[in-house]
Amino acid sequence: MVNSHLKWASEQFGAADLGDPRRTARLVKLASALANEPGKPLVNVTQSPAEMEGAYRFIRNEHIDANAIADAGFQATVEQAKSHNLLLALEDTTSLVYRHRSIRDDLGHVNQGNRHRGLFAHSVLLFAPDEKRIVGLIEQSRWTRDIATRGKRRLHAQTPYQDKEGYKWESASRAMATRLQEQMAKVISVCDREADIYEYLSYKLAQRQRFVVRSMQSRHIEEGADKLYAFASELQSAGVKQVHIAQKGGRKARTATLDISFAPVTLKTPSNKQGQSLPVYYVGCSERNNPQSGLSWHLLTNEPVSTPEQALTIIRYYEYRWLVEEYHKVWKSDGTDIESLRLQCQNNMERLVTINGFIATRLLQLKFAKEHHPDTTVGQILSTTAWKLLWAKRMKTKLPDEVPSVLWAYEQLARLGGWKDTKRTGRASVKVLWQGWLKLQAILEGYELAKSLEL
Repeated sequence: MVNSHLKWASEQFGAADLGDPRRTARLVKLASALANEPGKPLVNVTQSPAEMEGAYRFIRNEHIDANAIADAGFQATVEQAKSHNLLLALEDTTSLVYRHRSIRDDLGHVNQGNRHRGLFAHSVLLFAPDEKRIVGLIEQSRWTRDIATRGKRRLHAQTPYQDKEGYKWESASRAMATRLQEQMAKVISVCDREADIYEYLSYKLAQRQRFVVRSMQSRHIEEGADKLYAFASELQSAGVKQVHIAQKGGRKARTATLDISFAPVTLKTPSNKQGQSLPVYYVGCSERNNPQSGLSWHLLTNEPVSTPEQALTIIRYYEYRWLVEEYHKVWKSDGTDIESLRLQCQNNMERLVTINGFIATRLLQLKFAKEHHPDTTVGQILSTTAWKLLWAKRMKTKLPDEVPSVLWAYEQLARLGGWKDTKRTGRASVKVLWQGWLKLQAILEGYELAKSLEL
């Protein structure tokens, strides 16, 4: 259930260790205000000049480490993770791009020309596949690229593994293991092709940490002279899976039929690396009658795969990876809009970016509930009092005999936020959905205040 913004801020940041309890109290107050009106600048979310000045003092305070703010949010996710038996750690890297000149000197290149500066962020979102719940953000790191190294790929081969950007995958796993402790045994890291790094796969196997990684290269294997993809092309289909591919740009929407295959394989140690061969399971899916340009995934995992059902489970896990990409979209533009920040230095910006990183998770949880639990009852996201007030506000009829669905709540919250569905898509933006939720919270607060006055 999505809690009030103040309760949520207290749960996320109330235990933050910032060196002074007054700073923690200010953090909770600031996070609550930002969550109340996501995507708006500080000057618009504060209620008075004194509150605005306090917020800016917090953001500019060099004694407050953005990582300490994040640690509090990560620990809140650790507590929420305890109620789930299986968790997917969905990982992705994104760039945060800023064009205003006042901060350019603090930031690095982002491969978008000399006019753009920014920083990179690697996020890990915990998701419970059995309950289909977004649990929370468990890790997020940020870094900048040195302008002087732009375009100098030849330096990459000479750089130690721990100093390369690719180390971010192992670094994220180490951070998760430290926070989750024994809970790490129920976590499966789900990563895209960028994580197909020999050292990373070797680390995961050595630590007995679970993973599903999309393969980026056809590696040499011990099962024969052929490389991995050639070997996989000879595997017999173990079943089929149908997926709907949405329309995008010039691509037409279609239903694709995928052939599923799987086999145990042993990846040979690359000639320029030192270490042992890596025993993994291969799971593949390729579009039938369209092998060249159709959908095709080559997945590597250390989850046991000996049946078609287990292979389909691995594919299903990887299909959820889009959620962390959606999270980045909500964080960067559609929800908290952090790429519009106009702060004057990187440290100040990172404090605000970090707080908004957890607010973006909250926004995504509300959006995901509609898309994946449309027929469940509204009690999943709203209290009994809240949905009854929403019914009274929007439907203006007596309460129904049966509790309405999440889909009903989604549409009514969106319309309360100003959504018209003029394009007949049935999809409201995260921002308008959140505005409706905030209006409902104002109605709920008014109702509670009216009740208190009767005492």
